Amino acid sequence: MEKLRPHLRPTLLLAYPVMLSQLGHVLVNFVDSVVVGHIGKVPLAAVGVGVSTTSVLLVLGIGLSMGTVPLVAAADGRRDLPELGRLLVASVWMSALAGLVLAGLGQLLPSLLYLLGQPSEVVRLAGPWVQVISLSLFPLMVFQGFREFAAGLGLTRQAMWLSILANGLNGVLCYAFVYGRWGAPEMRMMGSAWATLIARGMMAAFMAAYVLNAKRLREERAAVTSLLPAGATIRRAADLGAPIGVQMALEVGAFGLSLLMAGWLGVTTEAAHKVAIDVASMTYMAASGIAAAATIRVGNLRGSGNLGGARQAGFAAYWLTFGFMGVMAALLIMTRHIVPYVYITDPQVVAQASTLLLVAALFQVSDGLQVVGLGALRGLEDVKVPSVVALLAYWAVALPLGYFLGFKLGMGAPGVWTGLLVGLTIVAVVLLQRFRRETEPEFAATLAASAEEPAAV
Repeated sequence: MEKLRPHLRPTLLLAYPVMLSQLGHVLVNFVDSVVVGHIGKVPLAAVGVGVSTTSVLLVLGIGLSMGTVPLVAAADGRRDLPELGRLLVASVWMSALAGLVLAGLGQLLPSLLYLLGQPSEVVRLAGPWVQVISLSLFPLMVFQGFREFAAGLGLTRQAMWLSILANGLNGVLCYAFVYGRWGAPEMRMMGSAWATLIARGMMAAFMAAYVLNAKRLREERAAVTSLLPAGATIRRAADLGAPIGVQMALEVGAFGLSLLMAGWLGVTTEAAHKVAIDVASMTYMAASGIAAAATIRVGNLRGSGNLGGARQAGFAAYWLTFGFMGVMAALLIMTRHIVPYVYITDPQVVAQASTLLLVAALFQVSDGLQVVGLGALRGLEDVKVPSVVALLAYWAVALPLGYFLGFKLGMGAPGVWTGLLVGLTIVAVVLLQRFRRETEPEFAATLAASAEEPAAV
């Protein structure tokens, strides 16, 4: 533990802005849910269905953009300015193009909602909301393109402040549009979607302005020789980002499908699931901030040739996450009967949400450790195997087990969530062991030696 101490402070300094920035994505949904939840449980359930479907697209895009981070961190560790210039252009182009594609795909989602076995009144409200919220994926991805490049250089506070500002704007606009306050039209549930679109557009504009004008980045901008992306650079970023996006989509998709399973049990259960998943998502995104710091620290140290330091930085992030998520688990247990009232006062929804929050408390540590494991491995540019682990753990174990417990054994939504707990724990254990092995000096030396052997003729 003594060897890890020097890495705790640098990791925290990188992590807390990312934690707040990542929380921004979830707080948008939190504000939407709280404001809409006071209209009734059907609109709350509709927002839940909308979020569960569009979130798969959102995290697929975010994961793709994150492929830039370890490359930028490693290039910065070498102070390879030409490569940093190429990565800046590639990051923005890749994210913007992905945003266009994802926004277009989102327009097709409403036609699929009717196939998911959800209550008809919920689907009717969710369809238009999904179409508007999907449009916001384009500015969000533009924001990500600039943000992830800056994050790879260790510049994380700017995105934090922008996320705080955007969430404040979203909260004000959401309240005004939903209830028709301060001269705004009363749009009810749809108002929350339009508020999110406007807030994300502001985030994109301000993040772009920072990267393109900040004095701190003048050397990286000066290294840009073409505004068109280099094919090899964008392929490298996509090769890392695509598996990250797939892994994140698999995880979020598993949680999204669990919400749809809750919908099969009725509107009340679906609304309760929405409350509990919102709370769990906030603690998860906070832990993902530490994971992002682990990616930057591990990638930078590895890029400078210090694999031992990279190993220590990764384990420092593990311990920080373990402590943080342990505290969150205790808080959830103590407040599980109070938190649901922030969203809704329906006694049946509150009772079911309280039960689900207890299960959520149980998987806090596993959830945190699996996301920091993913972050540390990204710093090693190890992304494909973790994606396979996620596929098997969530879709071959967690969801079938959850369905069996929830529907065959009659446990309902808590059974579905127990399946998720098992899946998260499997991923956490496997990734911890993989990071431990990948950073062992003997294993790294074997890989280096094999890479230097001449190819057989």
